[in-house]
Amino acid sequence: MSEHDDHRPARLDPWTQLRGLTPARIALGRAGTSLPTAAHLDFQFAHAQARDAVHLALDVEPLKKQLEALGLEVRVLHSAAQDRDVYLQRPDLGRRLDEASSIELRGHAATRGHQHDLCIVVADGLSALAVHQHAGPMLQRLRAYAQGQGWSLAPVCLVHQGRVAVGDEIAELLGARMCLVLIGERPGLSSPDSLGAYLTWAPRVGLTDAARNCISNIRAAGLSYEAAMYKLAWLMDQARRRQLSGVQLKDEAQQALPDASARGPGNFLVVDQK
Repeated sequence: MSEHDDHRPARLDPWTQLRGLTPARIALGRAGTSLPTAAHLDFQFAHAQARDAVHLALDVEPLKKQLEALGLEVRVLHSAAQDRDVYLQRPDLGRRLDEASSIELRGHAATRGHQHDLCIVVADGLSALAVHQHAGPMLQRLRAYAQGQGWSLAPVCLVHQGRVAVGDEIAELLGARMCLVLIGERPGLSSPDSLGAYLTWAPRVGLTDAARNCISNIRAAGLSYEAAMYKLAWLMDQARRRQLSGVQLKDEAQQALPDASARGPGNFLVVDQK
């Protein structure tokens, strides 16, 4: 063994070039039986980003001002989880409104007294960072689509410490036929800013996730705003036509495109039989 063997640099995996094709942690190389220092530090940094995203407080004021400038009515609400620690330990409390928010919405419904076609709820979920970065652009597109369809919109509700099911209670109190929840998803080690969208027809307290349709990974490095909006528009239109959502409503938005060439690359695991 050469006297220089102990000082050899970390050996890179020959598949390193594959890293350019995916954000997944592949072909990281090795130093002996361990990860190279750079890969180890990158992992620690990504883990810290994910933790920060989970604990980041939701700042609703910039989003509220942005939506009000568009002419939308906005309500700021809170779940029954009074703070972040309780929210993370008691998922059930994040699914219901606190008493003050419930009273506020009941008062709104009593004074307005009419049905809405769509209720949009924005909740911090497990990544307020995702809401800060992506909720505004998605809401602009949703507003334009709803106006084009002639739909009646309930006040947009921004919820602190909220989970997906809190939208059921909000939409039920506001008398909405359909509820769309935009929420920060659980951060991954390469995606601390992923936004999810959950659509529910005839929302009411007590529904399970089987009653919802989900579009996930809305972010710059994932599903684009345009692609997410196309899927949402198709699902919302079909939910209204069929008066259902969830497992009974399959996402066939891609198949609905008239030009197959416009569908994009699709799933490379599926072989085209044509």
